[in-house]
Amino acid sequence: MSRSVLGAAALFGAVLAGHPAFADGDSAAGQALFHQKCGLCHAAVEGQNKVGPSLWGVVGRKAGTLASYTYSDAMKNANRTWDAATLDDYLTAPRQKIPGVKMVFAGLPQAPDRANVIAYLSTLK
Repeated sequence: MSRSVLGAAALFGAVLAGHPAFADGDSAAGQALFHQKCGLCHAAVEGQNKVGPSLWGVVGRKAGTLASYTYSDAMKNANRTWDAATLDDYLTAPRQKIPGVKMVFAGLPQAPDRANVIAYLSTLK
């Protein structure tokens, strides 16, 4: 493998590792935080909606598409898929990221908290 390819791979890996959405979150810590901050409005089990939609299988799902939940027009029209980077961005300040959503949660300002919650959400399959 050429030096330039190895250098590019190392640089790409460093960029991803430095981004909180791609850092290895702690799913156990994320589960505890989820239940503390998110569990009042969201279930972590398939088919159980609360005030907000079930977050079972949310990673990889297109926003506003869970058939059993009635989303705001803002969420239905958000045109995003929930991957680690999108969740990381959204969870910093949901109402600012998608104005008009129903969610009243202020967000998770700390990158490690978001990484942990995203790691936990990634296990819900």
